[in-house]
Amino acid sequence: MKVVIAEKPDQGATLAKPFPHRKKQGYIEIHPNEIFPTGAYVTWAVGHLFGLQSPEKYDSKWKKWTLEDLPIIPGRFQYELSRAKAKQFGVIKQLLHNKDVNEIIHAGDAGREGELIIRNIISMARVQKPMKRLWISSLTEKAIINGFRGLKEEHELRNLYYEAYSRACADWLVGMNASRVYSILLKQQGMADVFSAGRVQTPTLALIVKRDEEIERFNSEPFWEVKADFQFGEHIYEGTWQREGESRIQSEELARKIALFCKDKPAVITEVKTERKEFSPPMLFNLSTLQATINKMFKFSPKKTLDILQKLYQKGIVSYPRSDSQYVTKGEAETFPEILNKLKQFEPYQQWIPAPQMSLINNKRFVNDAKVSDHYAIIPTEQVTDPSSLSQDEKKIYDIIIKRFIAAHHDKAVINYTSIITVVDGRAEFVSKGKQILQEGWRKIIIENDKEKEPLLPPVNEEDQGIVKKVNMKEGKTQPPKRYTEGQLITLMKTAGKYIENDELERVLKKTEGLGTEATRAGIITMLKDRQYITIQKNIVYPTDKAKVLIRAIGENVLASAEMTAKWEQRLQQIGVGKASAPEFMEQVKKLSHSLVQNALKEAKAWNFEGLDTESIQRKNGKYGKRGSKASLGACLKCGGKVIDKGKFYGCSNYQKTKCSFTISKTILSKKITGAVIKKVLKEGKSDRIDGFKKGDKQFSAYLGWDHQQKKIQFLFDIK
Repeated sequence: MKVVIAEKPDQGATLAKPFPHRKKQGYIEIHPNEIFPTGAYVTWAVGHLFGLQSPEKYDSKWKKWTLEDLPIIPGRFQYELSRAKAKQFGVIKQLLHNKDVNEIIHAGDAGREGELIIRNIISMARVQKPMKRLWISSLTEKAIINGFRGLKEEHELRNLYYEAYSRACADWLVGMNASRVYSILLKQQGMADVFSAGRVQTPTLALIVKRDEEIERFNSEPFWEVKADFQFGEHIYEGTWQREGESRIQSEELARKIALFCKDKPAVITEVKTERKEFSPPMLFNLSTLQATINKMFKFSPKKTLDILQKLYQKGIVSYPRSDSQYVTKGEAETFPEILNKLKQFEPYQQWIPAPQMSLINNKRFVNDAKVSDHYAIIPTEQVTDPSSLSQDEKKIYDIIIKRFIAAHHDKAVINYTSIITVVDGRAEFVSKGKQILQEGWRKIIIENDKEKEPLLPPVNEEDQGIVKKVNMKEGKTQPPKRYTEGQLITLMKTAGKYIENDELERVLKKTEGLGTEATRAGIITMLKDRQYITIQKNIVYPTDKAKVLIRAIGENVLASAEMTAKWEQRLQQIGVGKASAPEFMEQVKKLSHSLVQNALKEAKAWNFEGLDTESIQRKNGKYGKRGSKASLGACLKCGGKVIDKGKFYGCSNYQKTKCSFTISKTILSKKITGAVIKKVLKEGKSDRIDGFKKGDKQFSAYLGWDHQQKKIQFLFDIK
């Protein structure tokens, strides 16, 4: 008899489905068949049954958070059983110790975490029996049967376990010591909250805070552009004035002079340049590119996308979701014609099938065995399902995966990009740009509504003579860097801080690894939300003051370095393929834990949190503090009650009782108003001078003060 251990209950049920079986409490009994001549038991974990022990389990003195006891470094890491999952562990343990069982089949998810979860269960069950590994990239019936026929030897995946174990221990060491030292030191400065820090979450947070600081420092400057409509015979087109490739004019007066100069003047075309560009179909999806694409299209969080994708995988209709590859093997590519033919029966796919290429077997853009390590790209499996039978969210993601898959079988898109240089009265140069799609190719499947359409320029030639029909000035202003969306944050983590819009990351990354793994990035973003470090508003990521405090405290420390964390991730992957030593890596992490503590102790004396609302960062009911702490910022200037942080604004606590309407917005004319500013207004009637208020295209400085006659907050200005 054999025991098959899956990672989740529904996964276990799917693995048993191809065989005659009977459900039991906590496991499924498979009856004798060709694959299992004497039968088998299929059981399952419920995710992680075991976690690394908390510090006090190693030494009781570590229960109390003190600087003197840092860093905390256990002599040997130990796992403990989750109470909520003890019953299922009992079922697994009993099956493993059954004297009729002579082999274990490890059937966890075919990845690092799956390797760790199941091996920990076997280790903690204190059983030593021969083990094989089921390693499959989809849960179709065919893949399951073939997987059981071609089981891997246990030792083939052992290094992957060492990688996952090293990652867990490293994260424990860095997280435990960094969180404690910064929480204790920041509490000494009045912030009674838990400041969680970690090997991956902190450099990710640093990138978000850095972008926020760039936006805060940005000073918008006005500029002007001069636009002209030209008439050449029957043809009219628009051009933009430029000098040495720059179209923005810093002076309104100069822009007006250029416009006046060009009015009704003769024009001549000095250059017509057309460049033909070919665009290959986009790469197949890995998890990061799919999460970024779905977030851009539907605003789904990366975690939501992964959760839905996991459901589609467990239904057997898409391949393994946590893949980091955008390629497939030749063996997998052989199934593509069959998948296409099955998709042909469903709308809207039938209009694109048969495709120009029904086989990709020799197309190295998509098919490359050397670039598939653990898993191939995320694609629809041959177990094709009618999308209309799925839930709305499942249908959206399944549809996008299918479209990307079909697009790979279509021709390149061919586009002509044309630029015309028009010179007015021999002096003023204007540029006009347009494009013409010569061959839609794959774009007709993926880009249904091209929002970036450029005008189709008329058929004119060099040295043609014309006239300026109309000329006008257009005023604009320089824009600060944009905040990240959740999808862009996934891309940012993938590229270790180098933001890239294009989803074909393999060209940029090559061998460089990012922050975290395909499997963990969505969880890191969720963790940052849960720990009140970021808020998401309309898909835009904002750091809280709590986040800014932590990152300002950490400063240039290695803990906030995206590049350094990416190197650690690379070393972990080397452990996974047997090219690096796990013990050596852990020794380096222990040294790092020492230096993190020492650096924090040394730098704490110079910390400065001016401009940040530190007093509202307080822990509540043993949980991470919420924005909107009930701590009083001062007496209400209307009724004498307490003014408190109410989340998106500051307001009087007496509103429920007396309907006192005293409120101050947290953002006034694009300027963030901190609790420290409110305290000063409430205490002294007037804030310090605040720079950076923005009205239209102009910026100004002012004080916030209380108007006793009108009973409201208003701007006060320096009298010159």
